[in-house]
Amino acid sequence: MSHYESQVREPLILGHKTYHDITVDIARPIETPASKLWWICFSIAMVAFIYGVGAIAYTIGTGIGVWGLNRTINWGWDITNFVWWVGIGHAGTLISAVLLLFRQKWRMSVNRSAEAMTIFAVVQAALFPVIHMGRPWLMYWVFPIPNQFGSLWPNFNSPLLWDVFAISTYFSVSTVFWLMGLIPDFAMVRDRATKPFAKKIYGILSFGWGGGAKHWQRFEELSLVLAGLCTPLVFSVHTIVSFDFATSVIKGWHSTVYPPYFVAGAIFSGFAMVQTLLSVMRKVLHYEDYITRKHIEYMNIVIVVTGGMVAVAYLTELWIAWYSGSRYEDFTYFSPGAATGPYWWAFWALIICNVLVPGLLWIRPIRRNFFWTFVISIVVNIGMWFERFDIIVINLSRDYLPSSWTMFMPSWVDVGIFLGTMGFFSVLYLLYARTFPVISQSELKTILKSSGESYKKHHTEDEHHEH
Repeated sequence: MSHYESQVREPLILGHKTYHDITVDIARPIETPASKLWWICFSIAMVAFIYGVGAIAYTIGTGIGVWGLNRTINWGWDITNFVWWVGIGHAGTLISAVLLLFRQKWRMSVNRSAEAMTIFAVVQAALFPVIHMGRPWLMYWVFPIPNQFGSLWPNFNSPLLWDVFAISTYFSVSTVFWLMGLIPDFAMVRDRATKPFAKKIYGILSFGWGGGAKHWQRFEELSLVLAGLCTPLVFSVHTIVSFDFATSVIKGWHSTVYPPYFVAGAIFSGFAMVQTLLSVMRKVLHYEDYITRKHIEYMNIVIVVTGGMVAVAYLTELWIAWYSGSRYEDFTYFSPGAATGPYWWAFWALIICNVLVPGLLWIRPIRRNFFWTFVISIVVNIGMWFERFDIIVINLSRDYLPSSWTMFMPSWVDVGIFLGTMGFFSVLYLLYARTFPVISQSELKTILKSSGESYKKHHTEDEHHEH
């Protein structure tokens, strides 16, 4: 009878599962045909995606003038969406790498989907700087490659170039981490497959995994090494994205609070997106036993903590804008002028969605409620989008010269491209949920004895008998 596992903690795997049950449950979505609901969602996502492709093609064919940009506001929806998508991509690596290093058991049911989300979100983010260039066919100019122009080298002083390196590194490391974690699960699907074609495909994907002790040892070692590499990336990537703003001399952007504040905001929005996706998946794939109240509560606690950091950063900005007494600070996105100015609606949308609504998660019954978690997670992501929008548009809308004050109105192309990335993301995610084991069954099995419901019950009964 082991005494090292606390009896106070709630089980992370509900239902009286055996090892075989876990295998069957995780393999079910791959082995059964897709439901009608899945096809409906997929069709809607596909339509949005195709519309977005059309909007991007129109932008490239006609020029950036089709966006709502003007001489004063030269960054608009495109960079807003870019920062928003990169932010969403942050939770995956954090859940996988950082929590793996801290040996947190609750990450097991959540990490696979979070990693997939990271990769799909970074793909969406990467689209924006490319189309923002205006001449995407010269995209290779941002890479320091030998070329026929003699000495064409990228400008290493530009934070936009740092973005190129940060995002490509982030994407590649995350992808390797994700695919490597999938190997034992692909082998499980391979061994269960009945159709020769599926067997062949999953056989290739599982790289001849046999599950011997040597295989597991290498798997564990590589997981730790990659987690160690990913952890600094979590902090560096969004820090570098914040440098796009912080290293400029535009009032309201030129601020040292940006890097930590962007990182906290990214984790905040990323965890919210994981909550949204998990809530849907839990219902659609019937994973109520694996994604439990406890998981939702732990995720909400992270949202509360990072949301608190973001709120502190807002107060800092507000205080500095007021205390400086500068006329020009009066229209930075966090100042008395912004709250009552022409963009008051965007400012208050941000406050309500990012500070007031997530504040409800301090209340335990709400924090443990699936429905409210789902609602709040969507609200947080709307708020985080507005935050990026406010940073860019409010700060640029008032220049030093009143003659160049202006407003920003997105065009249908701006909206179309954004909807297109939403569609693309959903298409990728829906396909992933049908073809990949969505929860890591091999990892779940490692915690079944310590955190499975039936085992917990036996423990408590044994304790009573002993006493």
